[in-house]
Amino acid sequence: MAQLERKLGLWASVSIVVGTIIGSSIFMKPASMAALLGSPVMLLVVWIVAGLISLFGGMINAEIGCLLPETGGQYVYFRHMYGDFFAYLYGWASFIVINSAAIAGIAFVFAGYTEYFFHLPRFPPDIERAIPFVIPGIGKFYLLEHIGVKGLAIGLIIAFSWLNARSVKSSAFVQVFLSVLKVAALIILVAAIFFSGKGQWSNLKTVSVGFDPSFWPVFTSFIAATTGALAAYDGWNNLGFVAGEIKDPQKNIPRGLIIGIGLCIILYVLTTEAFLYMLPVDTMKNSALVASDALYMVLGVAGGGFAALLVIVATAGSTNANIMPCARIIFAMGEERNFFAFTGKVNEKRHTPANALLVQGVWSSLLVLLGSFDMLMDMFVFITWIFYGFAAYGIFILRKRMPHAHRPYRMKGYPFLPVIFILFSVLYVVITVYNDTSSFLSGKSTIINSVFGLFLTAIGIPLYWYFKRNPKKSIQ
Repeated sequence: MAQLERKLGLWASVSIVVGTIIGSSIFMKPASMAALLGSPVMLLVVWIVAGLISLFGGMINAEIGCLLPETGGQYVYFRHMYGDFFAYLYGWASFIVINSAAIAGIAFVFAGYTEYFFHLPRFPPDIERAIPFVIPGIGKFYLLEHIGVKGLAIGLIIAFSWLNARSVKSSAFVQVFLSVLKVAALIILVAAIFFSGKGQWSNLKTVSVGFDPSFWPVFTSFIAATTGALAAYDGWNNLGFVAGEIKDPQKNIPRGLIIGIGLCIILYVLTTEAFLYMLPVDTMKNSALVASDALYMVLGVAGGGFAALLVIVATAGSTNANIMPCARIIFAMGEERNFFAFTGKVNEKRHTPANALLVQGVWSSLLVLLGSFDMLMDMFVFITWIFYGFAAYGIFILRKRMPHAHRPYRMKGYPFLPVIFILFSVLYVVITVYNDTSSFLSGKSTIINSVFGLFLTAIGIPLYWYFKRNPKKSIQ
């Protein structure tokens, strides 16, 4: 029977982390974060805090990943921590919300920035809104909106799903190439802006007109803005999904996580400061394409085009970086007959989880039709951080349950850093539900993103009992 093979080294591991993390959010979220915060200093603090919290999460995953270096990542970890039901619920949530929504959202931005160079077709506004898809208590979805952008996003998902189904080695090569290219391009962007001398250093400390420094407005805005930053950093856990295909995982998993996340923190801080140097916070919050607007002020039309091209490269790499590891969760579930059995089969010729990639690609494409970038990203980050909190608590369970197991990497700062991570997760989830509900009730949003994510996750509960009671009747 065909098996997955260990073909991914250290730099492939780093490129998966960097490639997954650096995608669309750094080019899209600064505007909405600036609108929420109204303060460039607070914006900088959000990026640093979210980066450190993500680094703590990466360190937790590094210890657990070295202890359990199996394909499936957190799905495997949760089975050891909490049992089959919780592991299944995470695997289902990863498929139905977390990973698929991330893939869909990033591909959406790729297609959106492509419009800088090519006009993509769309229906007139009255047709786009003519037939809404309504889920009572959650909101309305307009499938015909931005149909050209959605079509191109779906095409990107299909192309990379095919590449990953064809060859692990080829997709890894493409991932390393795109990751190096976009890191280099980000460095060039930052250098071009700062060395232009056309910005204002005072922008880095000048607050928005009407900024309210009171505690509660600042606190709730900080948590809301953190959603954008966490979306930008998300993806560090994806390395564990391909742990069974990493060479020398006890060394390459922690190195890949720490090097990758650390590099992303530095790049995000520098990039955001570069944007602020060119665009005051009041200008940034109204910018639809922050990177293009900032470089346009430096290099004119050519600068805007370079920024758009950078986003296209970054989002293409991030789409591939998500497609490659995330399908391994569906594969692991199918292999154990906790999902449709055909998703757990390895292609005999290619040695890839081709069926799992197909299923993931189809559902991600459907989510493209359902959503917008902000809806998709906010939904997947919310559900992700519920499970991140449980994963952090799980490190205490594994330390107690497996005290004498060989741990090639032990998390620094234990137990204090995991406690900080857990408390942050709880706070983030509670405030996000409050903010989402308030926005929906006030008419600012047509969808309660967090509730929609919980709704999709809950659909998996009856499926768990079906697969548990009928393991041999799973679709072959």
